[in-house]
Amino acid sequence: MADGKLITFEGPDGSGKTTQVTGLTEWLRGRGYRVLTGREPGGTAIGDQVREVVHSLKNTGMDSRTEFLLYASSRAQLVAEIVRPALADGQIVLLDRFIDSTLAYQGYGRGLDLATLRLITNFATGGLIPELTIYLDVDAETALARRKASAERGAEWNRMDAQALEFYERVRAGYEQLIGAEPGRFVRVNAGRGAQDVRADVRAAVARVGLQ
Repeated sequence: MADGKLITFEGPDGSGKTTQVTGLTEWLRGRGYRVLTGREPGGTAIGDQVREVVHSLKNTGMDSRTEFLLYASSRAQLVAEIVRPALADGQIVLLDRFIDSTLAYQGYGRGLDLATLRLITNFATGGLIPELTIYLDVDAETALARRKASAERGAEWNRMDAQALEFYERVRAGYEQLIGAEPGRFVRVNAGRGAQDVRADVRAAVARVGLQ
């Protein structure tokens, strides 16, 4: 059986990642592909417990290194329990966040050493790299406004949402650095438009890895 494909979605909360992962999943399944989806942090029973800790508004005093290691532990469990078995089974795996979130948020956002983050992340994932990463690009101010509006409608508002605008701007600048370093893996999609327009670009992006 052929190996599967790992496709990840990156971008700020409020960029529409969850909506686009759901839409792409339905579209691919309608074309006969077997698709597994996941999110970070979480996606497993253990990872969901980590998510509760790292995102809790009760933990505003969390050190940046603690934050990073919690994300890494959740990711290690997700890769071992869910992602690698699905890829070996020939499935398409779509993840709402993966390794690039760590570099953007804890590296560029928090200022932790990028080389150290890469080393530990590589250990946690066994060196797993996405075949394609779709970056949903929207400016930090718009993304934050969307998150606040969603929270007012009952969506989760967590510790990572409650950062200052300057933090999100550093994160966005970090993503720009990551895209510049690996232009062959990333596809940038303008997420400041309506969901249907974004969806069309996402479908075009996955054609790069033979899915259509």
